[in-house]
Amino acid sequence: MLGESVERFVAERYDFETRLRIAREGEGWSRAIWQEMAELGLLALPFAAEDGGFGGTGVETMIVMEALGRALVLEPYFSTVVLAGGALRIAGSAGQRQARVGRIAAGEHLMALAHYEPGAPRHFLAPATAAKRDGEGWRVTGRKIAVIHGASANEFVVSAATDAGTALFIVPADAGGITIAARRGYDGVPVAEVAFDSTPVGAEALLGAPGEGETILGRLFDEANAALAAEAVGIMADTVNLTTEYLKTRVQFGVPIGSFQALQHRAVDMLVQLELARSMAILAALSLGQPDEVRHRNIAAAKAQIGRSGRVIGQQAVQLHGAIGITAEYKVGHAFKRLTAIDALFGDADHHIDFLAERGGLLATA
Repeated sequence: MLGESVERFVAERYDFETRLRIAREGEGWSRAIWQEMAELGLLALPFAAEDGGFGGTGVETMIVMEALGRALVLEPYFSTVVLAGGALRIAGSAGQRQARVGRIAAGEHLMALAHYEPGAPRHFLAPATAAKRDGEGWRVTGRKIAVIHGASANEFVVSAATDAGTALFIVPADAGGITIAARRGYDGVPVAEVAFDSTPVGAEALLGAPGEGETILGRLFDEANAALAAEAVGIMADTVNLTTEYLKTRVQFGVPIGSFQALQHRAVDMLVQLELARSMAILAALSLGQPDEVRHRNIAAAKAQIGRSGRVIGQQAVQLHGAIGITAEYKVGHAFKRLTAIDALFGDADHHIDFLAERGGLLATA
């Protein structure tokens, strides 16, 4: 029922022409659509019932993200609910959660994870941004890049180095010493560069304890990659459908090009990659409740397969469509860009293959 509800919503309210219009206007996403998502209960889904949510698991997040992926939705579900919201769920105190979850669920409060830094590898846990003690509070100094929906956020979850190790802080976007520059990712998703210049942060803003940041981020990145795997499956499924329909209707030499056996074989290759990716996305969602080492390895395997499948499906779709596949007015090119961005986020396929190789592969299960 959840899947049908979200699929119906995006089908009725988020066709590709609507996405193109939303991407060109204002913040690059629609607050009206965001409010509708709140009214459907999607923003409350993964939060605990005692905090004002519905107590959803990774499976429910998978269902929602796959449906949003099919429509290439630009709204800040991933940044607010999965990333920053995930940090709240994992490490937030009862007071921190109660002060924010209800407003997030109502569509009134946006949050963004500020972690990536200039010159840093794509998958790292120890930031260069520093947090120094200042009386009872802290002062944060550093620069973050590729902050997803950062220009629209009311608060940031900021990773910073302390004397005790990495820590996470909740920092209001209007705090002193913050400079925000809006950007647009190559996949069309709004991002921002955020600079902190001795930004004052209260003691109550600390998520968890100093030194726990790497553990929190490790868990958070697993949840993020599971959600991204589901989004990618939605994108790939839609891309396969668009491509097969094109093969049935595009006529060359007096016949549909789908009648050519070589192109049929390429379409089958796309379908095989989609099913491989789908099975691994399901594994990732089901692994979120597993012990740490099992979870890390399973989700790394899923992210590696997602990256490989996304590349195959994106390349084949563009080639089978010909020149139309790379035009701004057609969905396939946008889908390929988003799949490329998903691969890069929180460790690409090569990173996760190396991770698994260092640990001897997946763990055997009964």
